This record gives sequence, structure tokens and C-alpha cells, in this order.
Amino acid sequence: MTALPDAQKQLASLALAVLLVDPELVIRGANPAAEQLLGVGASRIVGQSVSKLLRFDQTRLNDWLAQRDAQVAAHGVALQVEHLPARQVDLTIAPVSREPGWQMITLQESKKVETLDEDRAIAVRTPAILAHEIKNPLAAIRGAAQLLERKMPAGDHAMVRLITDEVDRIAKLIDRMQSLGREQPEPVSPCNLHEVIRRARAVVEAAGDAGVPVTEEFDPSLPPVLGNADGLVQVMINLISNARDACSRSENPKIMIRTRFVSGFVMSAIRLGRPIRLPIEVRVSDNGPGIDPVLRDHIFEPFVSSKKNGQGLGLALVKKLVRDMDGRISHERDESGGWTHFSVHLPVAKS
Repeated sequence: MTALPDAQKQLASLALAVLLVDPELVIRGANPAAEQLLGVGASRIVGQSVSKLLRFDQTRLNDWLAQRDAQVAAHGVALQVEHLPARQVDLTIAPVSREPGWQMITLQESKKVETLDEDRAIAVRTPAILAHEIKNPLAAIRGAAQLLERKMPAGDHAMVRLITDEVDRIAKLIDRMQSLGREQPEPVSPCNLHEVIRRARAVVEAAGDAGVPVTEEFDPSLPPVLGNADGLVQVMINLISNARDACSRSENPKIMIRTRFVSGFVMSAIRLGRPIRLPIEVRVSDNGPGIDPVLRDHIFEPFVSSKKNGQGLGLALVKKLVRDMDGRISHERDESGGWTHFSVHLPVAKS
């Protein structure tokens, strides 16, 4: 007879954040999904009282925990964890069978249901605004760059080729924007994430950001991600450019780009009907003043912008591109540290 999987391994593989609470309402166990959701390691979670680590906007939840035998399911509860911003979570509380006073808490971020209307808003309005105004000048820019390449010294050809390569990529991007409403995503293949980031940096730096230093913290052991290379370059260009703009007026502006492996991060992909593991994270951070709190919950929606003359298309497109690769993008503000973080989580390419 085949042996059953170890219970600890089963808990570690769950996409739900799970906390084990003893009769004194002290946390005695946390799975990797709980570490990811709460933003702290298990060593800082285990041993803390529930009321100290988790603060809910509904006092009744704390009352139910104190009962030690209540079975509770709550949707859209505001949860505060230490210094992190409050977030909406779905929560369950249940007593542990045959263990009086012990309880299990599960937590999961409340998800906004994304509708086709959002995609259609981009698909219908964006191409009409941009396609005609951009594609014609692009052809002229490309032609001029090719003429320059013939006349310039060989040592300067790399910069000219960067211009032509980016013109071609932008033309493809416009074609992609014109088909944003289609259900069929762009094809994906194994991509070297660090090469993508360096290519995006070269484009942004060529546009002039010498006054804002960029620090890289890369994990060289990361495997290739499964994505669309051109789409990822566009995502990184947008995020790095936004970070540059956000902190450019700071006294000591800084941008940090970090890659790492994050265990236990899983997203439910409705389109595929199954959970997708997203263990590769790239985070773009800046020490600017942050996004207006009024806009933070809407920054990935089309035509919402915190910039004075922004059109509100960049982050909406970024979200669409990342989602088409079965990835996830999120925003977080660390008020205590003075950093704004944009994190992209991506799947690993199968070997």
C-alpha cells in the first residue's frame, strides 16, 4: 500500500496561507504561503500572539478566535500586518479536530474579478489614440537611423542598432496593443530574466537617467522564466522609467532592481483552470514619495495616472502583458523605509 504524503509537505504545497494557533492564541506554525502573504519569515511569525501580528478591522474576528471552537468564514476583511499597508483578505477559522483549543487560520488575498470589459476598454480606446500617431513616425525614425549607421564610425554602430531594434520592438508593441482584447496571448518561451532587465536598462539609460543610480541585486542561479521576451522588456522599461520619474526629485534618488526565488507563491489562473506556481520574482523599487493613496488601488486600470500629464496606459499594459504570461504584478508601499515596490512574479520555464 502506498504511504500517504507527509502532512507538513502537504501544508507547504498549499497556495493558501495557513497558521496553526495554540489555546493561548499563540502562533505555532506557518506554511510558506503564510510567509509570502504576511511578508515575514516563519521565524518571526511562530511564537507571536495572533493579536500582535494580525490586526483586523472587525473586532468580532478577535472575539471568535477567543472562543477557540468557532468556525468562521469571512470575505474581504481588512488585515494589517506590522508596518505593511492594510489589505483585503478572505479568512477562515476552524478548530483542530481532537485538539481542544487549537485552531487553524487560513488567509488569502481577496481578488478583484477581472472582466473582459477592462480588456475591451484598452482594446477599443488605446489603438485609436496611439496607432496612427506613432507607427508613421516610427518608420521615419528607423529609416533615419539606418542612414546614420552608414555614415557613422563602426564604433558607434551599437547605439544606432539600439535605435532600430527599439523602433522594431515598439512597432510590435503597437500591434500587440491593437489586439489586447483578443483572448489568445502572445507566445511564450524560455527567457533569461537578467538579459531582459539589462536590455530594458539600456533603453531607459539611452533616454537619459544618469542622475538616478540603479542598483542590481540579482540571483545568478535563477532558471529561465516562461514568458515573452519583447513583452518582458516592455514591462521592465515601464517599471524602471516610472521608478526614475517617481524618485527623480528626491534628495538622494535610488532605484533598486532585485531578482530572487520565492518558494510557495501560487496563483490561480482562471483561464487555465489550474494553479500556477510563480517562484521567480523581479522587484523594481524606488525611494520616491510614492503613489497618491487615493490611486493606489486603481493604478493598473486604464486611464488612471498619478503623473500630471500621464495618459494612464503604461501600467494597464504592463498588467495585461504580465497576465498573458500567467504572471502576477503587485504594488506595495513601505512607508517606514520610504520605498515603493513593484513586484512581478513569473513561472519557471520547463526544462
